[in-house]
Amino acid sequence: MNKKPRHLISIYDLSEREIEKIISLAFKLKKDRKMLNSALKGKTLGMIFEKPSTRTMTSFAAGMLQLGGNPIILNSQNLQISRGETIHDTALVFSAYLDALMIRAFSHLTVKEFAKYSSIPVINGLTDEEHPCQILGDIMTIMEMFKIKNFSALKKLKIVFCGDGNNVVNSLMAVSALLGLQFTILSPAQYFPKKDLIERARQYFVKTGVQINISDKIKDIENADVVYTDVWTSMGFEKEEKKRKNAFKPYQVNENLLKKAANSAIVLHCLPAKRGEEITEEIMRKYERPIFTQAENRLHIQKSILSFLLK
Repeated sequence: MNKKPRHLISIYDLSEREIEKIISLAFKLKKDRKMLNSALKGKTLGMIFEKPSTRTMTSFAAGMLQLGGNPIILNSQNLQISRGETIHDTALVFSAYLDALMIRAFSHLTVKEFAKYSSIPVINGLTDEEHPCQILGDIMTIMEMFKIKNFSALKKLKIVFCGDGNNVVNSLMAVSALLGLQFTILSPAQYFPKKDLIERARQYFVKTGVQINISDKIKDIENADVVYTDVWTSMGFEKEEKKRKNAFKPYQVNENLLKKAANSAIVLHCLPAKRGEEITEEIMRKYERPIFTQAENRLHIQKSILSFLLK
């Protein structure tokens, strides 16, 4: 009987120990790029893209090659699934051809359904609900920037996200719940994360003793060690762009906002950035080092995830 595959659809699919293991290996892979350079020799990763991609596509493709494997990039519009073939049938076929499948989709349910029928690991490269690979790389980046070696030290930092309660926030909330991190979401009330996702996170916060803070009050950024932002209008919400610009304007990450944060605070952005909207040009330039370290770390974390799932 074939062993049931391990998937990464949500941060909640991992334990604290497994997150620690993935990040620890990512640091080793960053230090020694030739480490595990034939670990996935003969393995093939398929990648389905329903949305445009720069970092997810390139980091997974480069990561698979650096581990000795082969990536195949698939545009969803070029697959028979765009003409009505079921996910069930597509998943069974891919399971026969590939060793793992990464999907960047609009609907979270699409990735969950692929995982349901696949006999190979399925990785969530981004959905409307979560962005787990991004957030694992973000935790790695925070640890690197503050020279933190363990999660106990990480728990002392105050992490604040300014902006839309989107997939990035949902995964940040999930990882904070699992690890017991101090996490604050600053957003207009109408753009808070969905109630069911907040409640799921709070179940874990009860265990860790840390409470998530979801607020529309700018003053709650006070003493933040990490200030994180993302675009105000994610893919699929373009019709709301004007409305969103007006709502999120007070939450722009700029010099004035950062005066309220800790003096040693860093700024993160998962990119792409709309300079002049969610973050000013001045702040993007000032905090290039953490932001582009964050982007680079996507490569190392993807390699670690692939190694973890395909070991």
